[in-house]
Amino acid sequence: RPRPSPPAAVVGAGLGGSAVAYFLQQHFGPQVQLDVFEPAGVGGRLATVTVNKQQYESRGASIHALSLHMQDFVKILGLKHRREVAGKSAIFSGEHFVLEETDWYLLNLFRLWWHYGISFLRLQMWVEEVMEKFMRIYKYQAHGYAFSSLEEMLHSLGGDTFINMTRRSVAESLLEVGVTQRFVDDVIAAVLRSSYGQSVLVPAFAGAMSLAGAQGSTWAVEGGNKLVCSGLLKLTKANVIPARVTGISLHSSEGRALYQVHYEGSEGQGSTFYDMVVVTTPLHPSRSNFTFKNFEPPIADFPGAFQPSVTSVVHGYLNSSYFGFPDPKLFPFASILTTDTPDLFFNAMDNICPVNISAAFRRKQPQEAAVWRVLSQQPLDKQQLKTLFRSYYSVQVTEWQAYPRYDAAKSLPPIVLHENLFYLSSVEWVASSMEMIAVAAKNVALLAYNRWHQDLEKIDQKDLMHKVKTEL
Repeated sequence: RPRPSPPAAVVGAGLGGSAVAYFLQQHFGPQVQLDVFEPAGVGGRLATVTVNKQQYESRGASIHALSLHMQDFVKILGLKHRREVAGKSAIFSGEHFVLEETDWYLLNLFRLWWHYGISFLRLQMWVEEVMEKFMRIYKYQAHGYAFSSLEEMLHSLGGDTFINMTRRSVAESLLEVGVTQRFVDDVIAAVLRSSYGQSVLVPAFAGAMSLAGAQGSTWAVEGGNKLVCSGLLKLTKANVIPARVTGISLHSSEGRALYQVHYEGSEGQGSTFYDMVVVTTPLHPSRSNFTFKNFEPPIADFPGAFQPSVTSVVHGYLNSSYFGFPDPKLFPFASILTTDTPDLFFNAMDNICPVNISAAFRRKQPQEAAVWRVLSQQPLDKQQLKTLFRSYYSVQVTEWQAYPRYDAAKSLPPIVLHENLFYLSSVEWVASSMEMIAVAAKNVALLAYNRWHQDLEKIDQKDLMHKVKTEL
């Protein structure tokens, strides 16, 4: 007789928390009791800001075309893809543009070849090979297989190659396959500064995921990407508790583990007991003051640090002269990436569209006041804003500990902290993207289900590709 579904707590209502709540209900059934703790708004990093009564994505702005879980969520929730508004990109060195996109695909290819030889083809082949192996995860998950550690998951997808890709830099890996140093310094550095706010020293696996997003087509949700989170929680009828979890204590009842979740909200402090807990917020000391009590051996501190990131949403007139265009009408770019130059005070900036795009919507002309999102490591001072903008109406600044500092990571954090206590955010130390978090959420839900029902055949199985082919 199967064990009854456990009462479960989910810490955090960002994409990880809402996706894992949805997947837990899928596997354990509608009777599973789900409490989701969230002190701030639902959506976590998928946040919007309002400018002139219109909402704009401030973070988590685009989703890769191969993000199958995200595609599924949108379909299940009856959401729509946002209409795409075309715009050209360029890479700026602080003095001039090192690469400019045009309206003509063949001319873009010719320029890439002229500047960098066949480096861009070698990059494409390398990224495609990584993505092809990574996509195996969907087959494994469709057959109910789960992994108890990030190393097991990576090894099952890409063998020792994927494990090694978490231990060496993307620059080293690309130079090895024949990509030139100049291409790495100009193009790869610009993409990684824009996505992670970090250099070409990030591990190769995290780099490949970021480069896949830059190469492939991307999309966004009409009305804002955070609608996925609120939609999934509504669908699961999860009980969202507006409180911050301060710690977890271990107890036992009839020989099984019970977890006491301690929290504080507007009505003071409280605690509740659960059979299962999934933590989807970072547990690193720089991000939380979370305590674990009564665990033997104790749950150790997590090494590593987080990269500070600043998003400034500016409504104003671009100073195109700074980029070498004295006449603003002639400025052709909607997105500017930057090379790793000491004097550059921003990582990337783009002319953003609202989350609701009507059929009549058009992108603002360069000489008009537009809404720009500027990514930087430090808040922009008045002089820096004056450098980028001739004048502006408003600036909205969001500072956040965005991504792990990848060059500081020595080992990958665990997924299983205790018998039925799981850490979903550990996946960010492999790579951080919406789809990586959705994949981790499905893995944790399957892992929790298989462990609860003692179906150990479905956990950390070797030679999975062969097994799945046989099952098919």
